[in-house]
This record gives sequence, structure tokens and C-alpha cells, in this order.
Amino acid sequence: MNEVNMDSLVTIAAYVDNLGFTSQFEVNGKTLSSLKTDQHFMPDQIKIIHFYRFEGNSSQDDNSIMYAIETDTNEKGTIVDGYGTASDTSTADFMRAVTDIQK
Repeated sequence: MNEVNMDSLVTIAAYVDNLGFTSQFEVNGKTLSSLKTDQHFMPDQIKIIHFYRFEGNSSQDDNSIMYAIETDTNEKGTIVDGYGTASDTSTADFMRAVTDIQK
């Protein structure tokens, strides 16, 4: 991926959307679910193409990480999670189980 000014989550979300990462994902239990296609994926069925971390200026609750991911069915999209004390446990656990990280 090309260098991009990482000034905000909104800027990066638009950037990766232009690269074809148009689906949104969420973790439900032990699977990653596509909100676009309603398909479900296990950690070994996705790869993290890139990730971007953002630190809040005013609060640690503003800390977030956005993952640009691709599934084994070639669906590309993003998932956003907090990190540190702001992370969602199930999302953080799922993403830690992904072994194919391209960045």
C-alpha cells in the first residue's frame, strides 16, 4: 500500500475504500462476519493486508486500530477496534488469532 497522511480514521477509511476494501466486518462469537454478504470466516480464512493505529489526543478511550483485511473468498473490507483498555475482547482475541499478516 502507498504512503498516506494518517491524520484521522475517516481519512484512512476513505483511502482503503478507494483501494477496494468496501465491506465492513464485525466479530460475532468466534467468527468474523461480513455485514455486506453475511458470510462468516475463521481466523485462518482471512489475511490482514494492512493496519492503522490511531491515538486519541484527549483520552485513551479514543485509541483505535483499523484493519484492512481480505478473506479467502476475495472479499475485502475493514474492521475497527479500540486498543488497550478500549478494545473489544472478542475482536482483539479474533485478530490475534490471524496468522497471515501482510504489513
